[in-house]
Order: sequence, then structure tokens, then C-alpha cells
Amino acid sequence: MGTHVIKMPDIGEGIAEVELSQWHVKVGDMVVEDQVLADVMTDKAMVDIPSPVHGKVIALGGQPGEVMAVGSILISIEVEGAGNVKESAQSAVVKEAPVAAPKVEAVVESKPIAATAPRVAVCQGPMVAREADERPLASPAVRKHALDLGIQLRLVRGSGPAGRILHEDLEAYLAQGQSNASTATAAYAQRNDEEQIPVIGMRRKIAQRMQDATQRAAHFSYVEEIDVTAVEELRTHLNEKHGATRGKLTLLPFLVRALVVALRDFPQINARYDDEAQVITRLGAVHVGIATQADIGLMVPVVRHAEARSLWDSATEISRLASAARTGKASRDELSGSTITLTSLGALGGIVSTPVLNLPEVAIVGVNKIVERPMVVKGQIVIRKMMNLSSSFDHRVVDGMDAAQFIQAVRSLLEQPATLFVD
Repeated sequence: MGTHVIKMPDIGEGIAEVELSQWHVKVGDMVVEDQVLADVMTDKAMVDIPSPVHGKVIALGGQPGEVMAVGSILISIEVEGAGNVKESAQSAVVKEAPVAAPKVEAVVESKPIAATAPRVAVCQGPMVAREADERPLASPAVRKHALDLGIQLRLVRGSGPAGRILHEDLEAYLAQGQSNASTATAAYAQRNDEEQIPVIGMRRKIAQRMQDATQRAAHFSYVEEIDVTAVEELRTHLNEKHGATRGKLTLLPFLVRALVVALRDFPQINARYDDEAQVITRLGAVHVGIATQADIGLMVPVVRHAEARSLWDSATEISRLASAARTGKASRDELSGSTITLTSLGALGGIVSTPVLNLPEVAIVGVNKIVERPMVVKGQIVIRKMMNLSSSFDHRVVDGMDAAQFIQAVRSLLEQPATLFVD
């Protein structure tokens, strides 16, 4: 038997160190080639580290949340044959204290691991006894789901890596009929439990970026309401006529188009500000970041060269990027390089919001929900579809007048949607 050591790889872009976000294996696990061993986080994206060999895990090189240098030992695997460590060095590797799988809440939800046997929740026992103070492994989404169902996680057997509880485990638990008694009283039961969630991985990066943005940029917001009745009628018409062959359009491609057209007259808003070098870079290309909520946190995939895309081209790219971001498959290139960001919570968008800038950009346009309201049009009270745009700007670069005129231009384009396509 030999030892195969996997070192923290050079992920590129001159990165010297990365954060170990999550382990998918523990000491003693048997792994196969191409199985995902760990997730590591760079400044821009989450990266999977696969195994190049079959073997048994004998040592882990760090714990989630630890920042590790490129080239440092990530994991040691016992393999058939000589491995990649000379005999004289093997003892040193094995003598390293193995790091057991940590019993902490992982911020990143586990992803399916290729080349392993499928997990079938119904094959598990209906429940498992844990100590009252033992915290079972589960993602925040699973914990929320269990709370909504009135299920005590300590009673549920997990079928995921390291005994992690998955959504299907909750369903299996309910199917076994074991939660009937607990759910009856859970809503009114006194609770004294606490949960500590380490801020690591993507959540740490988001926290750092948000704090950095609010401390460095001089934020100011501008809110305007827009009558989207006409553009919604156009969208419905196009979907009825072309939806079956070209795909359905949401409002987002129209918003992207409105930004592209409006920015022609406001190049100072399609810009990046390097505050250390004191240089503003105005860009002709419009690379629109689409703020997307994923299980691992907020991500901003980028629709590149939106100025050269049709409505359907934009729609297809937005859908593709959103899916990649939500499933953790978006590349570093797809998550960087935006010049302006569009953020929307859809039906949850509320009336007004104050979005935080995505530095080094100088503008972010926030979309609030569409509501039907009585409005006065030409002296008559009529029902119109209204929506607010809540946008933020970096006052170090964008003057208030310019910001207001830019949003008014977007408003005019959306209220008269034919002008979106008049060059």
C-alpha cells in the first residue's frame, strides 16, 4: 500500500491561497476516482476538488473555514501500489493528526457526488436516537424545512455524507409516521435550542463584499415608479406568438434592453471605479450582472455583451446562467466582469429596496414587484400595472442629477416599449 497526497491546486488568476469551504469525505471513507472530496472558495467562485485516485482517506489537511496556501497538503489517501509519496516521506504524512469531519453547520449544501452509490432515503431506519445536545449535520434549508414540519432533527437518520440530513430524509421520516406525535405539540412547545453557524465559504465572501461596498462607496438610492402595463402586454403577446418556438420571455430581458439603450446617453453609469488608483473606466460593452439567489448564497452571473443580444438571446442566457449559479456550476469567468448589476426578488420584491453596490461597479438597478393599482390617466381612473425601480449609485462617481435622468430614461423606454427597438 502507498500514500497519494493531493495538494491544494493552483486555481489560476494568481491566487496564492483559498478557503476550504466544505469536506465531502471524512477519515476512513473509501473514495473513487473523480469523486468530489472538498469545496474550496476563491474570491470569485466555489471550486470542486475531485479525487484522481481510488483509495481510503487517512488524513485531512484542514477544517472548513481555514485559509490554505496553494501547494499545501489538502488530503492524504491510502492507495494500492506506491502512491505519489516516497517511502521516507509516507510516515510524515500519516503522522499528521487526522482531522475528523467537523460537527458544525456547513453553510454550503452538499452536492451529489458522482461515481458513488445513490442515496435512497427509504432504506434508512425511521429514526435515530441522539444525545439532546448533539447537533446533527444539515444545511440551513433542511433545518428550516424541518422546523416548518415540526420535526426534531436529532430524531432523523441522515443518509448524506457524514450522516448529513437531506430533504429526502425528512420525507422518509414523515412517511414512516414517526412525527405524528411531535408535530402535534411542536408549534407550542417551549424551545431553548441555539444554533451557531460558522461564517465560511460563500457566506464569508458575501459578508466581506457587502461590508467592503458599504464602507468604501458613497451609496445613495433613487426610487421611481414605472407603469409597466404596455411592456407586460407586449411580453404576453410575444409569448403567445413565439413562446412555443423561441421560449417564454420574463420581464428581465426587457429590463436588460432598457439598460442597454439608456446607457448610450449615460456612459458614466456603465463604469467601474478603481478607488485605489483613482481611475474611472467607462466601458462600451454592457456586461449585466444578474443577482441570483443560490443555496450557497447570493451570486452574480454576468450576461456579457448585452448590447449585442436580442430579447430571446438575453432570455436564454439569463436562464442558463441562473441555472448554473443555483446548481453551483457557474465558472469564475461567468461570475466576474460585470459593468452594471440588475437585482430582482420577483414577487417578493416589495415596494422599495436599497440594493448594495457590486463594487467596483457604480450602479445597481433593483426591481420591485408588479402590483395593479388605480391610476389617473388623462383624467380617468384606470387600473394599471405599476412597478418601482429602487436603484443605488456610487456618489463618488455618479451625480444625483445623472442618476435621476438615467432612471427616467429607463422609465420612458419601458412605458413606451416600442422605443426599446428604435435605433
